[in-house]
Amino acid sequence: MKSIAAILAGLAIVSSSLALAQDKPELSTVRLGVGGKASLYYLPLTITERLGYFKDEGLNVEISDLQGGSKTMQALVGGSVDIASGAYEHTITIQPKGQNIQAFVAQGRYPGFALGVVKAKAAAYKSPKDLKGMKIGVTAPGSGTQTFVEYLLNKDGLKGSDVAFIGVGSSAGGAAAVRTGKIDAISNIDPLMTELETSGDVVIMVDTRTTKGTLATFGSPMPAGTLYTSREFIAKNPRTVQALTNAMVRALLWIQKATPAQVADTVPPQYVHNRELYLASFAKVREGISPDGLFPREGVENTLKMLKEFDAGVKAATIRLDETYTNRFVEQALKTVKR
Repeated sequence: MKSIAAILAGLAIVSSSLALAQDKPELSTVRLGVGGKASLYYLPLTITERLGYFKDEGLNVEISDLQGGSKTMQALVGGSVDIASGAYEHTITIQPKGQNIQAFVAQGRYPGFALGVVKAKAAAYKSPKDLKGMKIGVTAPGSGTQTFVEYLLNKDGLKGSDVAFIGVGSSAGGAAAVRTGKIDAISNIDPLMTELETSGDVVIMVDTRTTKGTLATFGSPMPAGTLYTSREFIAKNPRTVQALTNAMVRALLWIQKATPAQVADTVPPQYVHNRELYLASFAKVREGISPDGLFPREGVENTLKMLKEFDAGVKAATIRLDETYTNRFVEQALKTVKR
């Protein structure tokens, strides 16, 4: 006959096993899509992966690098990925189309976009209305880099149809499009924009990589890169979403303390074609990286306000803003993640 001590010890083991099972993510493998992973816009995602934080949470995250944010949303809606890493505003613009998508961790608190005009045409640029008739390179048609330009055009009384948007990606393709004269201006992210600015190929006209530039353009912080998925996926896999959030928040906290050199040493070597340029790019965008992963209410409200000014679908719809984002997973992560 077993002793009471042995029985209690057995119960403790069972209880511990049940607790571990309850904390374990529902999914061991997660498919994640991102549009331009090498860019600094998605640096937190890369840091999370490179430092093994996803694995620490019991997750195998399979990352597919797609052409841009619009392609990433298409992959999510089409079911080829479970999670998307993309601009927050997509969760709003997709809602009137019957899709209930929710962002659950913020990677950036400023858009991080910059608009540059090629050197030969820069002197004639006085305001966004001077973009009329231009061919403008964006990461991909329909992506956040295009939405940014459409907002600027609208402020000056123009429409997106007054220019020609051309998808050029967020790296070498964009640089080539500028240098071969295929585009007149470019709306893109770093390190590409710092490269083009440093080389003198473009002159930056509008810059939302910094606090000053973002406030001058939008009047408040604006959530940028996020992780988002369907609310149905979140309801079915809350522990998986929590694990993803824990890993991302841990990376955001790491970035806040890291030196630029440590960041450059951590990302894949192929992302750092020119170390000096990469460090300069990081210096430009660092203050725009979210310090904790939380969504500021003022920022999400301002994003909706911006979109209503020029997006007919959003303007005509009743947007359920509280369904486009949640802070509950980040708030939990901030209580438990290793700092």
